[in-house]
Amino acid sequence: MVTFLAGGTGTPKLLDGVDATFDPTEITVVANTGDDVALGGHLVCPDLDTVLFSGGGVLDRKTWWGIDGDTTATHDELARLADAAGFDAGPRYLSPDRQTAGRRIARWRRFSGVAEFMEIGDRDRAVHVTRTSLLDEGLTLTEVTRTLADAFGLDYTLLPMSDDPVATIVHTDAGAMHFQEYWVARRADPAVEDVEFRGSGAAEPTAAVHDALDAPVVIGPSNPVTSVGPIRALPGVDDALAETTVVAVSPFVEDEAFSGPAAALMRGVGLDPSTAGVADAYPFVDAFVLDSDDGTDLDRPVVRTETLIDGPDDARRVVRAVADAFEVA
Repeated sequence: MVTFLAGGTGTPKLLDGVDATFDPTEITVVANTGDDVALGGHLVCPDLDTVLFSGGGVLDRKTWWGIDGDTTATHDELARLADAAGFDAGPRYLSPDRQTAGRRIARWRRFSGVAEFMEIGDRDRAVHVTRTSLLDEGLTLTEVTRTLADAFGLDYTLLPMSDDPVATIVHTDAGAMHFQEYWVARRADPAVEDVEFRGSGAAEPTAAVHDALDAPVVIGPSNPVTSVGPIRALPGVDDALAETTVVAVSPFVEDEAFSGPAAALMRGVGLDPSTAGVADAYPFVDAFVLDSDDGTDLDRPVVRTETLIDGPDDARRVVRAVADAFEVA
């Protein structure tokens, strides 16, 4: 058994190569849900869905978002209606009193569907409608995710990090905003001053997540702040990681990030945006996989390989390095 912590695109890309070393049926993936939003009343779970669509063979691998070949008729009509009605472009937050009303799992991350600021494909939207409807029928997010994973034919077990709401709020020089506003609507433009995982102190990892963290853990080349940070913010997770064997793949080559806003976010929370900073952020990691061109000297075992992942063959190479890192951890 082995558990992968998933957030952003780093770990999903790594999962493309797990068949090189691991039995997919013996893998559990714990996905970040701090990025989730309730958009137009539907719960959108980007990190869960990236793993869901990738494992189901339908992910748009050019964008690593949504379903390949999806149409956007509903999204386009929402934009047309908003423009015709004279509404400003989104994102449009629901009022503060409505952020904690109604469906609990959507707390602190409710956006109007008017002038929809995230492009949601039509088939993609069907997943969100199904998820939200099953939640309204009384299922937990874990139970709903299991149902969707079965529908997409996943070989591995996919778990949300919690059945409780956690919202990643980025504090910037332009004010506090949900991560999706910061990343999708504002293209990571505001300067980051801090990051908050709202609700994490009251949220709990599920029993299934606790069990998964008893196994050896892999952290892929994902952003340590907003992709992995919400999982770690849950009570007991860091303690569990300290008790098991953990291998992490750096999302940097020395001080160059592969993609996304990792550098700005790490700088904003007081971490050096580099492989050394990742090691400082992960004191519980027993061994690291670094790029062959990364000469960072760490105080823990290191396995080096080319860590850029552009396809399944690259992923298999990095997964083999992960297996080697477990041997020296």
